[in-house]
Amino acid sequence: MVMRLICCLLLISAMPSWAVTQLQASVDKNPVLAGEFFMLNISADDTIKNDQPDTSVLLKDFVVGRTSVSTRTNIINGSISKETTWSIKLMTRTAGDYTIPAFSVAGVSSAPIALKVAERSKDAQQNNDIFIKASLSSDSLFVQEAGLYTVKLYLAKELLDGNLSAPAMPDAQLSQIGKQTENYELVDGKRYLVITREYLVQPQKSGSYTIQAPTFQGRIRQDYRQLDVSALGDNVDIEIKPIPSDYQGAWLPSELVNLDEQWQPADDTVEVGTPITRTLTLTALGITKEQLPDIELPEIKGIRSYPDEKENNHLVRDGRVISQQTASYALLPQMPGTYTLPEVSVPWYNTKINRISYATLPARTITVTPSSTSSPAAVAAQPLTPLQSATTDTAAISYQATPINQYPLWLIIISVIGYLLWFITLILWWRSQSQRSLMQAKPTVTHSDSSISLDELKKHAKSNDVSAFYQALNRYAMHLTKQSSGAIDKLEQLADNAQLSQHIAKLRAALYSPNDTDVDLIAIVGMLEEQRKVQKKSQQAVLKGLYK
Repeated sequence: MVMRLICCLLLISAMPSWAVTQLQASVDKNPVLAGEFFMLNISADDTIKNDQPDTSVLLKDFVVGRTSVSTRTNIINGSISKETTWSIKLMTRTAGDYTIPAFSVAGVSSAPIALKVAERSKDAQQNNDIFIKASLSSDSLFVQEAGLYTVKLYLAKELLDGNLSAPAMPDAQLSQIGKQTENYELVDGKRYLVITREYLVQPQKSGSYTIQAPTFQGRIRQDYRQLDVSALGDNVDIEIKPIPSDYQGAWLPSELVNLDEQWQPADDTVEVGTPITRTLTLTALGITKEQLPDIELPEIKGIRSYPDEKENNHLVRDGRVISQQTASYALLPQMPGTYTLPEVSVPWYNTKINRISYATLPARTITVTPSSTSSPAAVAAQPLTPLQSATTDTAAISYQATPINQYPLWLIIISVIGYLLWFITLILWWRSQSQRSLMQAKPTVTHSDSSISLDELKKHAKSNDVSAFYQALNRYAMHLTKQSSGAIDKLEQLADNAQLSQHIAKLRAALYSPNDTDVDLIAIVGMLEEQRKVQKKSQQAVLKGLYK
């Protein structure tokens, strides 16, 4: 046993201590074609775990693909050798003479490699089994104007796997729109599977730029064999124009901007308390949905406005980016009268004629009439128009000009005495009835019209009919407050109940907003009943004080 340990120690001591003594770099083909992937291998004569070559220097001239690492140990006739190899896929976009620089690992450096890249024939590329086409919707854009970049990958063989990189452009935002699509096309009598991707290009600075085309590397099946393939699209040059110095306001470059509106109901005459839904639609070409400005409507005295959430979307149609914003507002007239909604205008820069334009909605006049449920007293209390006043004055003048018939004096005296006696009798009767009522009357609670209205509110609350409940609440408020307009607001002031005001606000939001809003109708009825009980108790207390 001791002898075995001694032998092992001698063998270990006799084994050499390995270290990296040589680092070699090589390529699998030279020259290569532009747009064609080739393999760069960097090998060290030892097992390397904590060190690796710095390949970032290759990014300047090459498209760098995936990197794989392998280690190997060989024992031949008792001689042991170790090797670590880094394999890197590279590709050049243009033809020319290149130099793969030297690399260093564990203090040992490799020699640089001179690489020759030949131009790929355009005709030969079209006849290949795989190629890429790239195009841009316009060769010039303004800063922050959106352009559409389209990439098409053509495959004539069965694809096993592959990777299509994204395009790149300095000082710009590139984002893919939607998902890729697949269809088939015939090119020079050859059938290809075409994979299409669309990207949104938004430059952030002015100047001359180049969009670097995407690259593809993958494997196809050909005659029961698997082949590595690659493809490179053509770069696209683009000119980015600056924002004009004389432009004021939010920058909105576009070929066309349109502002439209819809009204529900469409009539220009509505009653007090009738909700109006106004929907504004802003549509623009060549910009993203994030660039659409918010449209703010001014407040109008006498009309409450309840804005809904805005919705922004964009899509691609016929090679153009179309963005759209939809904003809805619920308008609730509070008082009768004639109201003029001012013009709405959105400035934008017309990239076709290179000048400022405006998308506008003309001013609109609406007439608000009193509610059809208004009491006659409220209608009579309205002031007379000048024409009505003039007619009344004319009638008065005509009446005064009418000659008064002459009656005998004795007949007049008898008539006056008769009227005096009748008036005295009426006063005595009224006093006797008042005294009898004070002696016999007891405090009782009658089933008033308000309780009838509350029964109607309960019925609509059980059926959860928001519109009918609001109309019944308006009639109930008009009965209690004796007002023809703004009765519900007056009812809130009389109740002086914050919870009731919150529930009524939710009721209006549920009635006038296109979105679903939860409202507790039964809670509103309960608060109104509680308010009625408090009023009855106060009335009973007053009556008891009279009979003490």
